[in-house]
Amino acid sequence: MKKIIVFSFIVMICLSAKAQTYKEWVRKADSCYGKENYKMAVAFYEKAFKIEQKSAKNFYNAGCSASMAKENKKAFKWLNLAIDNGFQNMDKLQVDRDLMVLHSEKEWKKTIEKLQKKLEIIGVSYDKVLEKELSEIYIEDQEIRGEFMNVYKSPKSDKKKIDSIGKIMLRKDSINLIKVMKILDERGWLGKNVVGVQGNKTLFLVIQHSNLKYQQKYLPMLRQAVKNGNASPINLAYLEDRVALREGRHQIYGSQSAKNKKTNKWYISPLIDPDNVDKRRAEVGLGPIADYAVKMNIDWNLEEYKKELPELEKLENIKE
Repeated sequence: MKKIIVFSFIVMICLSAKAQTYKEWVRKADSCYGKENYKMAVAFYEKAFKIEQKSAKNFYNAGCSASMAKENKKAFKWLNLAIDNGFQNMDKLQVDRDLMVLHSEKEWKKTIEKLQKKLEIIGVSYDKVLEKELSEIYIEDQEIRGEFMNVYKSPKSDKKKIDSIGKIMLRKDSINLIKVMKILDERGWLGKNVVGVQGNKTLFLVIQHSNLKYQQKYLPMLRQAVKNGNASPINLAYLEDRVALREGRHQIYGSQSAKNKKTNKWYISPLIDPDNVDKRRAEVGLGPIADYAVKMNIDWNLEEYKKELPELEKLENIKE
C-alpha cells in the first residue's frame, strides 16, 4: 500500500510539473530572483527553457540569476543566447551589478566581443557621435542608480548615506537632462535607426528621471515618436503613468509602484479601472500586472486591491 501511495505522489508531482507553462516557470524564476533566491531562479529558468528558447530578455535575466548564484558557466551560456536572440544593450551588459563577478572570467571578453561585432553590423548607419554621447549618459544614469539601490536595500544603510547618494544622483540627472534636452529640442526624438536601441531608450530614461515640468514638456513629443515608430510604446506607458500620478491622477498601465511607510510594504500605485489593466498593458506590449507584481515582491490580488484603493489614493494624494 505504501509503495502505491508513494508512486501516486511521484506521478502527481510529475503531472503538476508538466502542466506548468513557459510563462509560469519564468514568473516563478522572477519571483525567486526578487527574493534573492538565485539558485531556485536558475532552476526555474532551466525548466522554462526546456519549453521555449526565444526571449532575449528572459535569457538575459537568467544569465543575471546564474551569475548571482555563482553558476558562471550557465550565466555565459544564457547571456550568449540572449545576444543570439536580439539583445543589443552593451551599456547594460557592462554596468549591470549582477554580472560584475563575471568580468574577471576569460569568457567575459569573448561575450563582449560577440555583442560588439553584432552591434557594428547593425549600427553601420548610426550617428556615431550621438550614439556615444547617449551611451555615456546611460552609463552615468544607471551606475548611480545601481549604487543608490544597493545602499537603499542594505540592512546596514542609514538615512545620511542614502541622502548623500541621492543628492549626487540629482546632480547627475540635472546635467544629463541639459544634454538630452539639447538633442530633443534640436533634432526631435531620434529613433533606434539613428542612435540605436539603447540610445533611443536613454532619451526616455533621462526624461523619466526628470522633474514633472520637463516630463510634461516632452510627453507629447514621445507620443508622436511612438506614432512614427521612433520610440517604444512601453516607454511611453511608463512616462504616461508617472506624469499622471504626479498630477494627482490615477495611472493607466500600472507601471509605477510605491512603498507604504506605515506597513513598509510595496504596492501598485493607484490605478484607473483595475479590472481592465491587463488589457491596456497588452496593447502597449507589457505583460500581465501579476508578473510585474512578482518582480516587485508585491502580493497582487485584484479584489483586495480594489478594496484598498481608497486608502492608496489618500497615500498618494490622488484627486481624479
